[in-house]
Amino acid sequence: QCPGIETLCLDLADWDAAEAAVSAAGPFQLLVNNAAVALLEPFLEVTRAALQRSFDVNLQAVLHVSQIVARQMIAQGVPGVIVNVSSQASHRALRDHAVYCSTKSALDMLSKVMAMELGPHKIRVNTVNPTVVMTDMGRNNWSDPQKSAAMINRIPLGKFAEVDDVVNSILFLLSDKSAMTTGSSLMVDGGFLVS
Repeated sequence: QCPGIETLCLDLADWDAAEAAVSAAGPFQLLVNNAAVALLEPFLEVTRAALQRSFDVNLQAVLHVSQIVARQMIAQGVPGVIVNVSSQASHRALRDHAVYCSTKSALDMLSKVMAMELGPHKIRVNTVNPTVVMTDMGRNNWSDPQKSAAMINRIPLGKFAEVDDVVNSILFLLSDKSAMTTGSSLMVDGGFLVS
């Protein structure tokens, strides 16, 4: 229900399909990279398929889509903003999350390098790092009351994030109210990382 926003539905892990679809869209001034998968396996049981799929979606797709969009921004000579949705898991080890934590840590560092290299082109890049968010993926991975209680007990605010908590943080980073913020990670974790 937002005029001027066009939705593209595609598998971002498909490099060629993403290239074609995103290159044909635009022009861009804002980009939010929010696609992710969480394929949870104990470290000793991580499969090559889960590793590949996770890095394809959680890191490679962000890099690729951001390249396409940033090139368009630079060619147009317009300032822009990119927000990558990361996770508190980029800063804290979580059981059965070896691959997910790794991809999100890599995303945080990718975002910092992007901020450094794109800054001279007036393109800001930041991450939003939420705790568990009550999306379908969040509910699927945290529906076990014993598992969720252990996590919630480590969150000083005593609850998981709602979608609006993350959306409002993204909107702040997309806005001029954060005009001097780039290369930063905005924690939306209810205090999880301080506990």
